[in-house]
Amino acid sequence: MSKAFNATGGYAPHVETFLEMMSAERGASPRTLEAYRRDLDDLGGFLKAAVADASPSDLRRYLERMKQAALAPRTAARRLSCLRQFYKFLYAEGLRADDPTSSLESPRLGRPLPKFLGEQEVEDLLAAARALEGKVGLRATALIELLYATGLRVSELVALPLASMRNKDTLIVRGKGDKERMVPVGDAARTAVDAYLAIRDAFLPPRLKTSPWLFPARGREGHLSRVAFGAQLKDIAIAAGLPPSRVSPHVLRHSFATHLLAHGADLRSLQQMLGHADISTTQIYTHVLEDRLKRLVTDHHPLAKLRFS
Repeated sequence: MSKAFNATGGYAPHVETFLEMMSAERGASPRTLEAYRRDLDDLGGFLKAAVADASPSDLRRYLERMKQAALAPRTAARRLSCLRQFYKFLYAEGLRADDPTSSLESPRLGRPLPKFLGEQEVEDLLAAARALEGKVGLRATALIELLYATGLRVSELVALPLASMRNKDTLIVRGKGDKERMVPVGDAARTAVDAYLAIRDAFLPPRLKTSPWLFPARGREGHLSRVAFGAQLKDIAIAAGLPPSRVSPHVLRHSFATHLLAHGADLRSLQQMLGHADISTTQIYTHVLEDRLKRLVTDHHPLAKLRFS
């Protein structure tokens, strides 16, 4: 139980049971569980009462407070999702006679368009990685090529098992909810990874002759950390002449999805490659379709000489 709940007088009955269910049955990650714990902690602090006993009007007041706080859309959406799942769990387990979220209207949180790099900017980033000398350059190139070729989450990328690269054409990834998926790997990424594998042992921790990870490192986890890769990517962005604030592993994942869709990929295939449980999540990338359809009209319509606004 979190310190905040203890300090506020025990506002958290059934929260631990809910989190245990989310871990065991839904495969929620430790980061997600901790985020949900903080969300319910925030609600308890707002209500000054047990979260399990909240009424619909209590939750409406809380949602109004969230709106006034101008939270980031993703944070607000996660909090609302947490509340809905928590109270549905209480109702299903017979711990409440009703679900107080059933009458709530979802606030209009908005959804920002994904940030992504242009195709030439990705090429510039890769060129800067290839320009790095020695083993560091080979690993950086393999990481970026693989990320851009597959659209993996950064946590999936750095924790890839060495065995995942045995198949020459596809990559087996274990993602959210401990679900496996297969993602195609292109020739450029495969070539970069093969070049890196020739010197991979140079990254093995001292006194270790083997490692199960594709990208071993000396850290506690035994593989390259998300933070270390993110920091290196910023440095490479600067070398490529790109603002480091525009470049991150997640931006490369968005770039992968955006560029694939712009070149004709369908949403269902993209959903499978990205590992999205719901296709509505994948639909954030459809903004690129508008530009592609507009180009089709301006290039091929008999009245294409007219200027389209």
